[in-house]
Amino acid sequence: MNETMTEPVSRTLTVPTAVLTYDVRKNESSTDPVLLMIGSPMGAAGFGTLAQHFTDRTIVTYDPRGSERSTRTDDATQNTVEEHADDLHRLIAAIDTGPVDVFASSGGAVNALALVAEHPDQVRTLIAHEPPIVTALPDREAALAASRDIHETYLRSGQGAGMAKFMALSSHKGEFPSDWLDRPDPDPATFGLPTEDDGSRDDPLLGLAMGSTIGYEPDFDALRESPTRIVLAAGSESAGELANRCAFAVAERLGTTPVVFPSHHGGFLGGEYGWPGEPDAFAIKLREVLTAAV
Repeated sequence: MNETMTEPVSRTLTVPTAVLTYDVRKNESSTDPVLLMIGSPMGAAGFGTLAQHFTDRTIVTYDPRGSERSTRTDDATQNTVEEHADDLHRLIAAIDTGPVDVFASSGGAVNALALVAEHPDQVRTLIAHEPPIVTALPDREAALAASRDIHETYLRSGQGAGMAKFMALSSHKGEFPSDWLDRPDPDPATFGLPTEDDGSRDDPLLGLAMGSTIGYEPDFDALRESPTRIVLAAGSESAGELANRCAFAVAERLGTTPVVFPSHHGGFLGGEYGWPGEPDAFAIKLREVLTAAV
């Protein structure tokens, strides 16, 4: 590999109702499309390890609106998938290098699918890693009700109570029973979470994202007709969990089969956020899938 990628340079982009911060790791000699790595609500910091495995390409990462360095300029209490998709559309236009390749994980994969449905000319290949598109599941009603309960619990009782329910939801394997909400509330202390409510309501996952991302309905007709190569990806260790099941459900609607990647939902992470995956093996698989598009 031609390892001439520079250190990340941070830039800002003003978009409707937000100012986005993004980072460019430039490789002047690369002839490959820019590789955009995105999550949501996770920001650019989560891709520090993975980016180091692609020094032969120009890498762009960013913080979604309301996360880390990117701020909303209005008083909205939720982000929508459509807003995120429009932000990505404007970011790719600002990069101005032609169609990009996108590795998108979790909520970022939901936003990237919405982007491709609206602007397929901007993306050559999209690898959508475990998008939590609950609406594609056979048990969608139970899963959606559980997701709404997490958001409402957060608004009522704070971050610890809401996140404990989120962790129980995201780690559950298999379909959600109709009596899921009748179960006793999980103890935040069990997950090492605060048991007291500090009064803050600015959590980008439980507040800004939870009420809208989970219930997003993709335009599957537009995605099937798109010239973009769309690859769904699912973790080998997260089989049966919510986001993993969603990857398989979305792929089925698109008439494809997910590619299994190493590790769990955050399999590309190194030391970021204290939840390491297998970034070396993950990067090898990602390069393999990207190369197959050439």
